Amino acid sequence: MSTLTGGTYPPNISDPAERDALAQEIKDWSIAHGLAVRPPPAVVENNPQGILAMNAPVTLFPSPFPKSCFEEAVAIQTTYNELYASISNDEEFLGGLVKEIAGGDDFIASLWDVHQRVKKEGYVQNLSLGLFRSDYMVHQEDGAAPQIKQVEFNTIASSFGGLSAQTSLLHKHLATNFYPHLKETSAVSSTANLDLPPNPSAQGLAAGLAAAFATYGPSSLGHPTCVLFIVQDGERNVFDQRHLEYALQSSSPTIPVFRLPFSQILQRTTINTTSSNSKRELLYTLPTNPLKTYEAAVVYLRAGYGPSDYPSPSAWEARYQIERSNAIVCPTILTQLAGMKKVQQVLATPPESPGGAEFPSALTRFIPPSDPTKLRNLLKTFTNIYPLDTSAAGLKARALATDPDQCKKYVLKPQREGGGNNFYRSSIPPHLKATPQEHWSTYILMELITPPPLSNTILRNGLLEQGGVICELGIYGTCLWDKASGEVLHNEQGGGYLLRTKGDQSEEGGVAAGFGCMDSVALV
Repeated sequence: MSTLTGGTYPPNISDPAERDALAQEIKDWSIAHGLAVRPPPAVVENNPQGILAMNAPVTLFPSPFPKSCFEEAVAIQTTYNELYASISNDEEFLGGLVKEIAGGDDFIASLWDVHQRVKKEGYVQNLSLGLFRSDYMVHQEDGAAPQIKQVEFNTIASSFGGLSAQTSLLHKHLATNFYPHLKETSAVSSTANLDLPPNPSAQGLAAGLAAAFATYGPSSLGHPTCVLFIVQDGERNVFDQRHLEYALQSSSPTIPVFRLPFSQILQRTTINTTSSNSKRELLYTLPTNPLKTYEAAVVYLRAGYGPSDYPSPSAWEARYQIERSNAIVCPTILTQLAGMKKVQQVLATPPESPGGAEFPSALTRFIPPSDPTKLRNLLKTFTNIYPLDTSAAGLKARALATDPDQCKKYVLKPQREGGGNNFYRSSIPPHLKATPQEHWSTYILMELITPPPLSNTILRNGLLEQGGVICELGIYGTCLWDKASGEVLHNEQGGGYLLRTKGDQSEEGGVAAGFGCMDSVALV
């Protein structure tokens, strides 16, 4: 039950047979419509031929979500696209932040080194593509009106656009074909007339890739052009990615799309250096037909976001090859670095002097004070975030983070993507104690968001889990811009949304990391 709906929705199905029937309906529909993942080793020990799939973890009912909060998050996405495109263009700003944290973060330092190598020889591609996702939670305390607060902004491998669209369709199917037949009258009435918004997340993200592909134009070398999806070896979340591929391939005219494991970049791609006017075109040779060569117009990274993707120097050479090429890369190194938690903190940390400027100076660096409405709309979504450096704000945060009582209001975040990297509440002091103080500045301290009480039932690995839940909303956006001129060529929110839900006793929310599940919104 939920305080957002007066405690009447979602219903709790008490009849075991009815619960099992609903779970089976979800399992069958999910596999039939690609709402699926490869099974983890904990479920299936051996799947060498990749023949097995299972339904993605999902809620039995769409979770209630305040309509005003949803609409606010959707409305501000193009402003966030514009903001992060501007940040990605500001090498001086990003370089200063990298300098602050690189001494204690080898991964960030290595990314910056790749950028410096390419800068030294000169970038050949001015266009940048961002498939972004801004994540929020509803904050509500002491009976106040609910409001959205940003958890993070994702600039690389913003996943689940494919599965989120299918989850919305699943819940619409259930609302039409299953919920009306529930035994309990109260369950039927509470699920009638659900406000389930459209969710074209796969189509919207594919449209961003298609816009970049069209802008790249035909190959001057006479090769057919393509989009490359750079993926991880043994990717379990393959079907989520496939939905985007299929959306691209079903466009008119058809856009060729190929999957390339990160570990095979150097084996399957080369940089054209044969012609006198070479633009460092990235050439891709089909593994199944070595006589067929494509020119990569767009490279979409669904790998390369964490240290585990770079187990050897050759992996860094592979990233360097992509970065220095003429392909439109999503994201470039600078765009990936724009997604650092440090950037989010600097944007949100208020001026130190109480009577000073209305807006953080870092924010007005990118959004001019002459547009106060945009600035205020952004500020409304920020929660309190602090550095852990030796500034006045950083020293205050260090005191909060190491206090055994005060730390319970916060989460400690490193500069990492993918889930499972954060430290919550009472785990913060012992972690900092084990970390050299000179490395504390690589973290940020974020005040925990207080969501309204919700309940739902999750179907995970064939089992049902009923209880309190927490929801996190992600809004997708696509942006194509010219780094040289600063001109934004494409800026859209039409990429739909993602709702991830986890048990209210779980700290992390990543679905792929095994913490959360797929969900969709029922607007209230």
